[in-house]
Amino acid sequence: MSTRQAVHPIIPVPDATAVVSVKPVGVGGPDRGLQVRVSAPMTGRDLPVIVFAHGFGSSLEGYGPLTDYWAAHGFVVVQPTFLDSRTVEMDPNDPRRTTIWRQRVADMIQILDGLDVVGDAVPGLAGRVDRDRIAVAGHSFGGQTAGNLLGLRVRDPSTGVEQDLSDPRVAAGILLATAGKGGSDLTPAAAEQLPFLDAHFEHMATPALVVVGDRDDSPLSVRGPEWMADPYELSPGDKSLLTLVDAEHSLGGIPGYDAKETTDDNPATVGLLQQVTWAYLRHALGLGSSNWHLAQKVLAAGSHPRARLEVRSAPTIRTRADSPEMSSSRTRF
Repeated sequence: MSTRQAVHPIIPVPDATAVVSVKPVGVGGPDRGLQVRVSAPMTGRDLPVIVFAHGFGSSLEGYGPLTDYWAAHGFVVVQPTFLDSRTVEMDPNDPRRTTIWRQRVADMIQILDGLDVVGDAVPGLAGRVDRDRIAVAGHSFGGQTAGNLLGLRVRDPSTGVEQDLSDPRVAAGILLATAGKGGSDLTPAAAEQLPFLDAHFEHMATPALVVVGDRDDSPLSVRGPEWMADPYELSPGDKSLLTLVDAEHSLGGIPGYDAKETTDDNPATVGLLQQVTWAYLRHALGLGSSNWHLAQKVLAAGSHPRARLEVRSAPTIRTRADSPEMSSSRTRF
């Protein structure tokens, strides 16, 4: 279990429960050989599901500070290993490399199709999974992967077409340090080498919590840290934005307890993120909103040294110009 707890909890979170974790669990047919890790509380029924998409190069072994916490507090967490993982050692000439962004989404959908297999693979979990309460989450490249199931669209570099890959089974999402708008907002190098970053958010209507670090100055964009807020700023519907103060791309250290990808290490920031994401997921999946509302009050603008929270509920799309006719109902917390 993670020891990265905030010294002073901002909301009342129940004590952690014992977790059973099984890996690797095979999902789908032999042509892909998709493997996942499944973690779940040893007790409880009607457990909601989180499918977590790791960042580029990571694997089902990563992101323990978040995934362990969620599992110990009432969620079934499924973590796939994508083809870009260092553990896979994909051949540089593998034709799937050019469509890795699309293969990631296909893997996520394959997991949703195989939730019965997931439940049966963990001792004592069968019959305890609530398939009507499903969320997706992801960090960095994994945020774009999860976002596709929420309605984010990528202009396919090979066809120039934006395809709707959203999945109605997904009720909510959490996008952590996720790339913003593509096109002219990308550096020339990123546009050339990573053309799948040409993402658009006008159709990402599924409720989501977007998490950014105010020091996450990506080398992929000509803009600053505010680029990572695009999934919130440019998408319609119910959205929330959590800004972590002094946090870089790793948001305090979520990729793992000793992951190479960690850019910044701040246990208190991770502890706050654990609590807020837990409260949001319970709220978004209809399991209770009292702690989410409390988090909004605690993180009122300027009242907390580590974070600020903004919540918006609107059916319309906003632009950065925020013109009156496109403006949404938004509350800064």
